[in-house]
Parts: sequence; structure tokens; C-alpha cells
Amino acid sequence: MMFGKKKILAGGLVALASAAVILAGCASQEKEDYALAYYTQMSAAELAEHLIFEKGGFNLDQPTQEGTTVRERQTQDDLNMVCSEYRNRPPADVAGQIVTEARASMKYPEYGLELGDWRRGAELAWSGFGFRVGHNVDNHERREVGGNCYNCHSMSEGRTGGSLGPSLVGYGKTRGDSLEVRRFVYEMMYNPHAYFPCTEMPRMGHNGLLSAEAMADIMAYLLHPESPVNR
Repeated sequence: MMFGKKKILAGGLVALASAAVILAGCASQEKEDYALAYYTQMSAAELAEHLIFEKGGFNLDQPTQEGTTVRERQTQDDLNMVCSEYRNRPPADVAGQIVTEARASMKYPEYGLELGDWRRGAELAWSGFGFRVGHNVDNHERREVGGNCYNCHSMSEGRTGGSLGPSLVGYGKTRGDSLEVRRFVYEMMYNPHAYFPCTEMPRMGHNGLLSAEAMADIMAYLLHPESPVNR
């Protein structure tokens, strides 16, 4: 009889355990359904911020090439915050202020706006090396980085570039190589908000991503008549 009771008790415990598993599964499913409904109400930007900053979906404390952390890199500066507030479409008065401040930020090489080595510029324009974080980080000790131009622009026939920005194929061939053209190209790389407030193009010079020498080389790649861009 005692054995029978133990058997019945064991059977009851198994049943309770099974029921608990089923209830836990239901609760888990309800939680997943709630999370899914919650997430689908977010915009893509809101969901990304939620998963990264609130759910710990990315290691924000990992070091960056500029010597800070990902968390600090993700912190917006004043310009970023203004552009985010207006969804990159600021009203005329705000846009005017952005342009004014961008123009005031310009710094030019002491030797003037000379063209560099277009071959070196080609390497830089088609290189995405530098500042990457995550599972495949770059060598943070290497200071020379790529311009990553190809990610947004087509630059020469026969090579596939991005389409987020305008095509640069034949850029120097159609615009020439005057001082005014050089100044525009340099300033667009240094701080493009001087021309297009809240543009998506990075401030390569202002943020210290490209050196003056690197920008001179990329400028040569765009403007030199022997560059593949202008053939």
C-alpha cells in the first residue's frame, strides 16, 4: 500500500510538473506575443535604440578607434540632436544657423588646396577600413582609415558603388579643376552641412576621420584628368 501511495504521489507530481511546464510555456508565449506587439508599434529607429540601450543587445563599453567607447560614440552632439529633432528637414531659420556654424568650423591646409596622389586617393575612396566595432573590429592602432566613399557614391565605370549619394563618375571631367571646384570638394568632405544642412554625409574632416593629406588624395581622385573617375 505504501508503494502504491508513493506511485500515485509520484504520478501526481509528474502531472503537476507537466502542468507547470505547460503554464510556463503559455506564459512565455504570452510574453513573446506581448513583446512582439510592443516592438511592432516602434519605428525602426526606436526599436534599434530599445534593443541596444535598454536590452543590452550590443556591448556599448567596448573600445573604439578614437579612444573612447561605443557608448560615447553613440551620444549625439548638438548638430545630431537638432537634425534628429527635425528628421533631417530643419526649418529655414534652423538650416541657416547650421550652415553658418558649419562654415565657421572649416579648417584648411596650410599649403593650400593642392591635389594629392590620385592613386592613393583611389585606395582611400574604395576603402571602408577604420572605426568598425562589434565582432569584427579594425586594428585600432592603425590611424590611416578609408574614406568609405564607395558606400554612398558611384565613382568610376566598371566598379559598383552606392546610390545613397549622387554619382561622381566623370566629376572632374564635367566640372574642371578650378580653385572654386577644389574648395567645394574639400568643404564637402570636411563639413558638408555647410551646403546641405542635416545631410547624411559624414563630417570627415570636422570629426577627424580623414586627415588633410587623405582629403587631398581623394580630391585628386575626383578631379585629376588621369584618374579612372574622369576617363
